[in-house]
Amino acid sequence: MPASTAPSVRRLRSTARAMLPFPEPESWLDVGTGDADFPEAARTFFPYTAFDGLDPAPRVVHAQVVERLEEAHLGGLTDAHITTRLRARYDVVSLLDQSPGPDELRAALFVLRPGGHLLVESPDDPRAELESQGCTIVTTARRSAHVPDRVTTRLARILPPWATGPLIPAARVLDHTLALLLAGTRYARTYRVIARKNADAATREARSPDAGPAEAHSADASAP
Repeated sequence: MPASTAPSVRRLRSTARAMLPFPEPESWLDVGTGDADFPEAARTFFPYTAFDGLDPAPRVVHAQVVERLEEAHLGGLTDAHITTRLRARYDVVSLLDQSPGPDELRAALFVLRPGGHLLVESPDDPRAELESQGCTIVTTARRSAHVPDRVTTRLARILPPWATGPLIPAARVLDHTLALLLAGTRYARTYRVIARKNADAATREARSPDAGPAEAHSADASAP
């Protein structure tokens, strides 16, 4: 059976810690939350934050039932009924392990309050697009493409148990050393960007108070 590709709790907590320098948010929307693993990990650092989740799969509803989420929203970020209902509701919106395009970033900003923060982890650099939409880039980091336990896992697959025992401790040390060395280099393929929604981004939305993000964008583009 292939090894799971789900993010580890350690990695999820590392992502959540990136928001610690900022005031604790009252409300946080995790986009593509799935089973709400990230909100569950982030609650360690933000115990008074209300975490909501958005996902097109019904498991987001189950995550609410088991009290991993305050509210579950079934659908996609760019769905008109989602953005209209959630407009300017959140202090933080997170888009993790995704490659959001301009429409997704615009929708994320649409549900974010002015002065709120957008947390993006993506293999593509979102900074230029976010700046074009009136955001200030607060922090940027690169996460190593090397996943801890990769060497450890491969040893267990190719060697019999009696041979792997003495090698596992050394393999674990090698895994974590590689992860540290590759972080912040050109081999680190994932961007972690925190952007703040500025007042001018909110002003663009206010020009079309009844429109969704796509309509607001069209109105802004046609303005003299």
